[in-house]
Amino acid sequence: MAEFMDVHNHMQGISADALKAAHEADLAIQDDEGVVFKNAWADPVSGKVFCLSEGPSAEAVQRVHERAGHSADEIHEITTSV
Repeated sequence: MAEFMDVHNHMQGISADALKAAHEADLAIQDDEGVVFKNAWADPVSGKVFCLSEGPSAEAVQRVHERAGHSADEIHEITTSV
């Protein structure tokens, strides 16, 4: 399975509880698309949220986020890591 990092750019002021709730919303439906969300990180000041996942495609990742109510602005496949 491919690994993806996605970015949400407009989540200024997100709290830890709201980030957890958004992540849990993804986890609740991820199996429908064959996606596994691993982690989520946020910078409430800039409004950026980053999610690390594995799945069959960027489109599958986006479908989960859309159904959970928070579409990603960018999704990048991770092809090299150390």
